[in-house]
Amino acid sequence: MEKVKNIISLFRNKYMLAFTVFVVLMLFIDRNDIFNQLQRKKQLNELLESKKYYQQQIEQTKKNLADLQNNAAALEKYAREKYLLKRDNEDVFVVDNEQEKQKNRNDKQ
Repeated sequence: MEKVKNIISLFRNKYMLAFTVFVVLMLFIDRNDIFNQLQRKKQLNELLESKKYYQQQIEQTKKNLADLQNNAAALEKYAREKYLLKRDNEDVFVVDNEQEKQKNRNDKQ
């Protein structure tokens, strides 16, 4: 009973009441409340992870480009694999692998 009286006496103080209202407004009602802040922090972490992934992809692509520009054998290999190019006296047979197609689809998503 005495604790309840202490709490009530605290809220009779106009400064404590104003402070409590301010804290409630800032934490729960404001446009930038605590829930939005947590959501934005989560979104920021996701964006940083995707940034890291894309930076790694850019580095890999730069390495591949440099290799293609400086190595004729690598250029020929790339042309044969990606564009199914062949020499005049060769025949190319393409074998589809359904598991690999499914894996590539899942990787893109």
